[in-house]
Amino acid sequence: MSENLGPGGAEQRLKELGIALPPPPQPFGIYAEAVQTGNMLFLSGMLPTEGREAKFVGRVGAELDAETGYKAARLATLNGLAVAREHLESLDRVKRVVRVGVLVATSGDVRNQPTVADGASELLQDVFGKGNNPSRLVYGVASLPLGTPVEVELIFEVE
Repeated sequence: MSENLGPGGAEQRLKELGIALPPPPQPFGIYAEAVQTGNMLFLSGMLPTEGREAKFVGRVGAELDAETGYKAARLATLNGLAVAREHLESLDRVKRVVRVGVLVATSGDVRNQPTVADGASELLQDVFGKGNNPSRLVYGVASLPLGTPVEVELIFEVE
């Protein structure tokens, strides 16, 4: 882990931040939520769901504003961390977040997708440290599964 975290790593940081990860979401189709090859862990697109339901529905710039999209990106990332923990048994095994991809469902001439994606990026920075900021790709799309406003893809380097 980055020296920014100090002793205890990501799991300790979650406790310090008062963040309890949700139960890992189950797939909404035929795919694996997490696939590890060598020291790389790839997560399928994470949605802002609670249980089997979408917590946020709509498009940024139409039914939802950027602040709501930010909250949806944060929840999708929490779900991703829950899946990573389930697969790895501890987030302390994460050596680095390599990339975060954030898809933002929008309508019209929306240009604030980066603000929405910061909901994912800021959470990752809080948990893994500023020195471990990943590369990021942000997409504006017409629609996403379950009608959610965001989908978050995560790639980790693990020990």
